[in-house]
This record gives sequence, C-alpha cells and structure tokens, in this order.
Amino acid sequence: MRFLLVEDSDDLATAVASRLAMDGHGVDRAASLGEARDFLAAAPYDLILLDISLPDGDGRDFLAQERGARRDIPVIMMTASASVSDRVATLDQGADDFITKPFDFAELQARCRAVLRRRQGVVDSRQHFAGFIFDALAATLTVGDEVRELRARELRLLEILLSRPGQTYSKPHLIDRLFSFDEEVSDNAIEVYVGRLRRKLEGSGARLETLRGVGYRLIPE
Repeated sequence: MRFLLVEDSDDLATAVASRLAMDGHGVDRAASLGEARDFLAAAPYDLILLDISLPDGDGRDFLAQERGARRDIPVIMMTASASVSDRVATLDQGADDFITKPFDFAELQARCRAVLRRRQGVVDSRQHFAGFIFDALAATLTVGDEVRELRARELRLLEILLSRPGQTYSKPHLIDRLFSFDEEVSDNAIEVYVGRLRRKLEGSGARLETLRGVGYRLIPE
C-alpha cells in the first residue's frame, strides 16, 4: 500500500516511514500541508497519516477540506493532545482513527491495518479465496495444510489484488501503490513480485493472470 505521511518532525517522520517501509508499504513524506497537497495531486494513496500541528496550518482544517472535496482516502490523525473532546472532534470531522503522541510503532501499524480492513469491508485479518487463506496480520498464505510465509511486498501486492478480485491492475498502477517517490524502481520490479507471488499460490484454486500490455489480475481457476 502507499501511504502519505504528513509530519514536520524529521526524526519522527524518518522513524515512522522506516517502520512502515519494513512492512512493504511505500511512504511519501510531506513536512507541510502545501507539500501534502502536491503529493495528493501527483499520486494515489491508500492512507494518510496526518499530524495536527503543521508549519502552515492545522491538520484538522486540511482534513475538513479533503472531506468537503469528497476525497475518501482513509486518514489517521496524529496528535499530542490526550483530550477526549479533541479526539471526538477529530473523528467527527472525518478522521478514520487517531493516535496520541508519543506512540508505540506496533500500535500505529495495528491501527493502519484496522483502518484499511474497515475501508475494504474486511472484519477478519484472514481472507478466503479460491482455495487459499490469506492472513495479512500473520503475513501467511495457507494452501491446504501448508502455511507459506509472504515477504512484505508480496503481502502488499496480494492485498491489492484481493481487494477487487478479477480487476486488472496495470504495472504503472501497481508501482504507484507499492512504492514511494524516493524509491528506485526497475522496469521489471512488478514482474519479480508477481512471479514470487504466483509461486506462493501454486496448488490453490487461484490464478494470477498476466494480460500482456494491460496488467495483472487474480481470478479463480
């Protein structure tokens, strides 16, 4: 998945981006609301991590503008305030969740997973499809009695494909969803991850199909 992190503290932004990258997410960092708007105009995002206090404004005003424009990207607000009234107001303004600074990175990762599951209409971390079970939390794919571990990018790729089975995703779209602007991506990067995931799916009733010149889709055999 591709995240936009809007945070003006370089130390915190570096730490959060590094941790999320270890999970296979592409993370773009904006230090101001102006930069955040530029990023949003240039790329699609699955989740925004938004600080409240930024050099050029209040993150809550930015959130209100996004919701007013009917942009439905999930948003987790990051706040130093422990006030219940502030948190309630943030949720009422359209935030999907909030986390109070300082926070534990494991909690942030869990909140990201929970928000993305809710937006996809998935209650459980496990998804059943065409003879396999995908557990995003455990980073595993189970075929029959065999549990196969997924590397970070394989996991994120499968999440995207499973969000809309049968839909074709172009290579540029998958690159946009999986990598940040700062990452150097070779022309065959997606092909490599598709090949790895295809091997992990062997023996199941699913097929990761390549449509030449068009893209990739996950379908039942």
